[in-house]
Amino acid sequence: MTKNAARGPIALSLTVLGALARLVPHPPNFAPVGGVSLFAGARLSAWQAYLVPLALMAITDPIYGAFYHVPAYSRMQFFTYGSFLIAVWLGRSLRGAVSIPRIAALSAINSIQFFLVTNFGVWSGSHTYAHSLAGLAACYVAAIPFFGWTLASDALYTGVLFGLYAWLTRASAAHETAAA
Repeated sequence: MTKNAARGPIALSLTVLGALARLVPHPPNFAPVGGVSLFAGARLSAWQAYLVPLALMAITDPIYGAFYHVPAYSRMQFFTYGSFLIAVWLGRSLRGAVSIPRIAALSAINSIQFFLVTNFGVWSGSHTYAHSLAGLAACYVAAIPFFGWTLASDALYTGVLFGLYAWLTRASAAHETAAA
């Protein structure tokens, strides 16, 4: 296996492990899926980048729902999954040269878009908030405490995934060089 051939399985394995980590108990909105989607966009082929995070979400949602006693699927999945597709799209811009500041900036942008998209979904399907600009604003204000968790988890998981990927691909390349 060449150095480049090892990168695909490493990226796919990290994506799957990251997505499965969402099943570990965590505070609200502190989940790896945003970081996983950003990473998948950067490191998986186009079809895998979009399909793998969504498939893993669809597979783990019933497990998550049973554990936390929430519906496995609801209309909110359109907003949540849509947000993850946006994260993959953002990650695609990291396909070339990658720097820590650029990864950090896209992680923050990803957190912001998740906050905006999913809370718009909450408001649009809500009986709690008036369907007006004031109701939308109230929904966003009520969600602010959760935004910190999203920002922290996206930063942590994005950093861990990109860091592990860099370390594992270097270790794999060094091992192949030593073996040759």
